[in-house]
Amino acid sequence: MSKLSRRSLLTGLAVAGAASLADGSMEKAAARPSPSSDRSAASAPPLSPSARKAAADKLVEYFSSLAPKMLRPPQGILRHPSISPSLPGAAYNTQLWDWDTLWTSRALFRLTKMTGDRKLFHEVCLHTQGSLLDFLDHQSEDGRISIMIDIHNPDPFGCLKTAAPNHNNQAKPVFGQLALVIADELNSVEWLRPRFDQLMRFYHSWILGNQTSLGLLVWGDDVAIGDDNDPTTFGRPFFSSANLLLNSLYYQDLKAAAELARRLNRQHEARQLSAMAHDQGANIQKYCWDPRDRFYYTVDVQCVDRRAELIPWDKHEGMSMSWKCLPLRIQMFTGFLPMWAGLATAQQAELLVKEHYLNPQTFNSPYGVRSLSRQETMYSLQFSSNPSDWLGPVWILTNYFVWTGLKSYGYHKEAAVLADKTLRLLAEDLTKHGCLNEYYNPETGVPLGHKGFLDWNMLVLEML
Repeated sequence: MSKLSRRSLLTGLAVAGAASLADGSMEKAAARPSPSSDRSAASAPPLSPSARKAAADKLVEYFSSLAPKMLRPPQGILRHPSISPSLPGAAYNTQLWDWDTLWTSRALFRLTKMTGDRKLFHEVCLHTQGSLLDFLDHQSEDGRISIMIDIHNPDPFGCLKTAAPNHNNQAKPVFGQLALVIADELNSVEWLRPRFDQLMRFYHSWILGNQTSLGLLVWGDDVAIGDDNDPTTFGRPFFSSANLLLNSLYYQDLKAAAELARRLNRQHEARQLSAMAHDQGANIQKYCWDPRDRFYYTVDVQCVDRRAELIPWDKHEGMSMSWKCLPLRIQMFTGFLPMWAGLATAQQAELLVKEHYLNPQTFNSPYGVRSLSRQETMYSLQFSSNPSDWLGPVWILTNYFVWTGLKSYGYHKEAAVLADKTLRLLAEDLTKHGCLNEYYNPETGVPLGHKGFLDWNMLVLEML
């Protein structure tokens, strides 16, 4: 039986309407190493200049040969040219995914700059812009946007069908960031003017259906949240998890949309979006930073004082419930996202880097950043079709998030080492298997799933 990623399985469930599907293709890929086995390997020697150039050239050549095939013409209900997350004939090729489009577009623009291919640049502009317009074409009246659109179905996951609150998740907040990438590359924002109000409606829909009294956003359920089996969200009650990935993306998207509003001379919206971003950042700092562990956590927002409901006869006021959420003290890579977003203070960044990122017992591995700390009890390295495994494997996207944060806060040496690890990982995979994979064993670099994956793996180009 062929191995499927969680997304292809979820798509099958959504389109076919199946209630369940047993998948026997799961296999164990690696046992947990001993705590001391990779202490030195986590600080693997940097690539030599010649080795670095050879690996980079190999990947650029590979991406250049495949990139044009990801540029999809108008097809089915996708009326505009768009970015496919995979190659023709492969899984997902008939689909348009939310954050995959953002990361793939960034990487494709980087590729055109590295190769000087102006024809490809203009094609990427057209298809990236078209991807955003395709999403906006199928926005619901209350502003929600589908996580994924298939060429035959505008809403496979059913997130647009019912009124708020809808536990079916909508698209991640990435469209302001995507629009800003396009605007920067085109050196123009006028193309967005007729559609900007749709971005505002998108943010309003998040506030209406998923914003808590703390100001943080929560996922409805755990379907297609990005880091699929993040234990702080996966398998937990509906609307309970103020996930750091979601809230960091929202913060970045509000900032991007504020900049777009300024360029469109929509000063009222620019001030409104800037204020929203400021409040969002302050809430992440207030509720998600843990001073004991010196780490950022997703928080549980289910804390409710129910004394009046459960013991109505007791009229004594008593102590107030002074906390409004509880940190879910599970150390995911998401704890570094406030560095990626520029929210962490210099002191917080130093603690994150020295105590957590550089620790080989937790996140630092020979091939990059473990998606889950190796000290967590749920740490597991295996191929999984549903959900995809974020319980320790290295993903190029997690390396990219942390690399961006390191570079932004002046940790250039650490960023260079992480870039080398990422480059080595992908170059070795390409050499051995003739293609790339979606995620990897952090100790050995062995691929763990979705052979032929391209998508955000191309973000390594920004790290060169």
